[in-house]
Order: sequence, then C-alpha cells, then structure tokens
Amino acid sequence: MYQRLRDLREDMDINQTQLAKMLGMSQTGYSKYETGENDIPTAILIKLARIYHTSVDYILGITDETKPYPAKR
Repeated sequence: MYQRLRDLREDMDINQTQLAKMLGMSQTGYSKYETGENDIPTAILIKLARIYHTSVDYILGITDETKPYPAKR
C-alpha cells in the first residue's frame, strides 16, 4: 500500500509538500503515511482517492483496478 501511495504521487509529478498542502497537513505528517509509520485516517484515504481519481480499494491494495467504482444513483 505504501509504495502505491508514492507511485500515485510521483505519477502526478508532485512532491510530498505539494500533496500535503492539498490534504491540509504537514509534509512530515504525510511522509509518515508513505513510510507506513502512521496509519492513514479514512478521511485522508477518501481525499487521496479523489485526488488520484482512483478507489480507496486500489490505494489499500485490495484491487489492482485503478478506476474508481461508478457512482450509484
């Protein structure tokens, strides 16, 4: 999961400081998510999925499908 976070970020060509700002947190705090030092809160997982246009399941390594699930009506 942690490598996926880094890969997604790098694929967007942004650094940890830029992403942390998007999430409203410090670079150090975000860095601890990528290294696995801290668990990622659900609210942050949802924000990351929206930023990366993917699903929480993909970020967590539950699926290899990068596309998010379609919205239910």
